[in-house]
Amino acid sequence: MTTMSTAAHAAPSRGGPLTRLRRGRAEDAPWVRPAFLGLLAVTTALYLWNLSASGYANSFYSAAVQAGGESWKAFFFGSLDAANAITVDKPPAALWPMALSVRLFGLGSWQILVPEVLMGVATVAVLYAAVRRRFGAGAGLIAGAVLALTPVAALMFRFNNPDALLALLMTVAVYCVLRALEQEQGAAKWLVWAGVAFGFAFLAKTLQAFLILPPLALVYGVCAPGAIGRRIGRLALAGLAMIVSAGWWVALVELWPAASRPYVGGSQNNSFLELTFGYNGLGRINGNETGSVGGGGRGGGQGGGWGETGIGRMFNDAVGGQISWLLPAALVLLVAGLVVTWRAPRTDTARSAFLVWGGSLLITLAVFSFMAGIFHEYYTVALAPYVAALVGMGAAVLWEERTRWLASAALAVTVAVTAVWAWTLLGRTPDWLPWLRWAVLVVGAAAAVALLFAGRIDRRLGLAVAGLGLAAGLAGPFAYTLETLGSGHQGSIVTAGPSGGAMGGRGPGGGGMRSFEMGALPQGGQGQGGQGQGGQGQGGQGPDGQGQGQMPGGQGGQGQMPGGQGGQMPGGQGQMPGGGTPPQGMTRGEGGPGGGGMGGLLNGASVGTEAKAALLADADAYTWVAATVGAQNAASYQLATEKPVMAIGGFNGSDPSPTLAQFKQHVAEGKIHYFIGGSEGGTGEGATGENGGGRMGGGGPGGNSEISTWVSETFEKVTIGGATFYDLTTTK
Repeated sequence: MTTMSTAAHAAPSRGGPLTRLRRGRAEDAPWVRPAFLGLLAVTTALYLWNLSASGYANSFYSAAVQAGGESWKAFFFGSLDAANAITVDKPPAALWPMALSVRLFGLGSWQILVPEVLMGVATVAVLYAAVRRRFGAGAGLIAGAVLALTPVAALMFRFNNPDALLALLMTVAVYCVLRALEQEQGAAKWLVWAGVAFGFAFLAKTLQAFLILPPLALVYGVCAPGAIGRRIGRLALAGLAMIVSAGWWVALVELWPAASRPYVGGSQNNSFLELTFGYNGLGRINGNETGSVGGGGRGGGQGGGWGETGIGRMFNDAVGGQISWLLPAALVLLVAGLVVTWRAPRTDTARSAFLVWGGSLLITLAVFSFMAGIFHEYYTVALAPYVAALVGMGAAVLWEERTRWLASAALAVTVAVTAVWAWTLLGRTPDWLPWLRWAVLVVGAAAAVALLFAGRIDRRLGLAVAGLGLAAGLAGPFAYTLETLGSGHQGSIVTAGPSGGAMGGRGPGGGGMRSFEMGALPQGGQGQGGQGQGGQGQGGQGPDGQGQGQMPGGQGGQGQMPGGQGGQMPGGQGQMPGGGTPPQGMTRGEGGPGGGGMGGLLNGASVGTEAKAALLADADAYTWVAATVGAQNAASYQLATEKPVMAIGGFNGSDPSPTLAQFKQHVAEGKIHYFIGGSEGGTGEGATGENGGGRMGGGGPGGNSEISTWVSETFEKVTIGGATFYDLTTTK
């Protein structure tokens, strides 16, 4: 094997092909900077195109952004409303850039989503810089392009979930660790910055930020230059920086008097630490997510409520088209890179890079594959930078070693495997661009055969063949990405690619209807579904009854229906919120602005002009213009009026906030004007909005059903524009 350069800044050596991979800035070819700027410009243009089609995207987070743009207290805590009733079920760091944008430029789709686009472009730039330092500009450009064209990345860097900031900060953390591995002098500074990145990543999505900590710490401890004691000391310093950068906010929230701050959404005891280690922590691993509508261990084992767990999860019908296009290539190239660098010195930076990126990929891949709790397809955006880096680095290493038969064979195998897997993925949507799968297969096969002789043909011809192989590998994800950019995405659960490209989803929990499956809702009453478009689906057993109904478009999934008389899912007739055909461009399982999936739990309600006018009448006289069960439903009305709406029970409607006594006190003090979409005792009739919006009134633990019952028994019911309101200022 080739002898590796010990120092990252070593001068190129003609005797060692891999040492030529790293070029200093002074040695960059004239095309490098324009190519890099072109990559960023194209990424920016692609991600900005058709951006407003997603509207407020996930209205759950958009409502919190609107609140943060109005109230600094809501900004700090991540409150769902400016009156600070309850927070989102995550720490607030991912909301801060969007809230600042709204505060500066006003509320709107672009103001919310452009910061996410900029995070995506920044992630591409940081990834390029990380790969280029050791493997050259070509490798960096390949890595950046692979990341930008990964379908789930194109989806989430245009969406307002916390995953965009998490992916950026994880990439920054890896970059800083790689810089610390380059040389002993200055290593402590870079490790501290890595710790800061991890800390703020925790404030974006709690413990998921720490998934890649073990491989990064291990690689630095073993492979970094310097004495072992100094290496351990620097790691301890980085750990301290991480604790401080994450812990300041946690400490303030935990020490803040509970009576003067919002309730911590997603927790059962008003504790952020409980949220971190329970619902957002171990619960995601073992499926015991107390407070989730799919909690209590539903997701455990093989074939749990969140789909089949196991090594094939990232390649199945639901997830494969999101992230796995180049995943087999990344794994092959990881092995190839480690084989090529096997005999290098302990401190070799090329091998360390493969270990860092590869370790990050493998540990994240393992957790996502086997976690029994809440899992959504879009989580896999976390894998995208690791896959992209390994593809760029591995391709560069094998290209430099192409005169060796094993290296050229590895290149050929990589291209062939990628083409065959793309052919398989494209076959899952046979009516969508049917010619593409065969074009990818034929071109990929031809390039693979030619690459077997890459070391024996003219370099320019070899580059052309390699480019052909790269084009074949990127054609599938590029087409999926373009399809993703051309559609709007709204609601809590979104997927990339064409309709039908992510089938086989699952139902319960903080998600809900995916691939036309119903999700569980807390303590539902008896519900009867109506007629939908397509096949039939049978609702599963609920805590207090069962739901049954026709699902749109094929065989329905299983799951629980909310309390109250159900109606139809999108495309049917009846009183289930969200009836009617979703707007054109909505992907499966997402619903539209009035989708109201699962009683408004997932996508909220469509707010008509009459309802909006009623809420705005004398709005300044109330702390909350309305209250309703579930955060998505509350968010719809809040975004329509830009006035605080209380989300009873948080996202799932299952948080014990407020209690019945607290709610009665708010009403007695004249703080709430309306209660929207109640039910009578858990078997009442679901309200319908002007476009099918509304909210089933059943409740979960924490007195939500008691609140619904008390409201319906005490106050006058009024119909405003087809939506059911209870005027809390007028008793029966």
